[in-house]
Amino acid sequence: MELWTAFLLGFVGSAHCAGMCGPLALALPVTENSQATFVLGRVLYNAGRMMTYGAMGGVFGGLGQGLAMAGLQRWVSIAAGVIILASLLVSSRFALGLPATTAVGWLKSGLGKLLATRSLRSVFLLGLLNGLLPCGLVYAACAGATASGNSLNGAACLLAFGLGTVPMMLGLSLAGPRLLTTFRFKLQRFVPVSLAVVGGLLILRGLALGIPYLSPARDAACCR
Repeated sequence: MELWTAFLLGFVGSAHCAGMCGPLALALPVTENSQATFVLGRVLYNAGRMMTYGAMGGVFGGLGQGLAMAGLQRWVSIAAGVIILASLLVSSRFALGLPATTAVGWLKSGLGKLLATRSLRSVFLLGLLNGLLPCGLVYAACAGATASGNSLNGAACLLAFGLGTVPMMLGLSLAGPRLLTTFRFKLQRFVPVSLAVVGGLLILRGLALGIPYLSPARDAACCR
């Protein structure tokens, strides 16, 4: 997955983030009665999310590198694209509400404890944990990272994805209730479109049709 594609997925898909993770962003603890500290806390929260995304991208990129060495990477790219497109067809919620497993129970407990702690450290840790919560958009980005070629490219793809979500999530946490809920949910209409585009691009990349940037030949770089 190209970096610009990952950024676009995050930017357009951040409407979904606003709807699903918006309540958490609005509930972030205020550390001090200072505007500068308030803004710093929201920046640290988003920095924590991006760090987690980057780490996840490195893991999935490394997995993809192993598959590439086995000659399976292009098929992984095609399979990832097909899975994303299929999820749009079989789920009325566009697979963005994938069921959480019991493994995330401790995450919710940790989030609750951190929300009650008023410190910049707790806000940063909230961002780190938030990045681990089940999210269909993150799953799609991880699928792209698997097709990126190696851990470094995978981390870069997920960081680009995270960067795309920052304007919405940072703006939401700063604006608070002034960003109307109805407005956030109207933006979610663009989410399935972004997922469909990513799915199609992953399939094109796997087909290796020799189209620059969209479907480069097999020996071309996987993530620019």
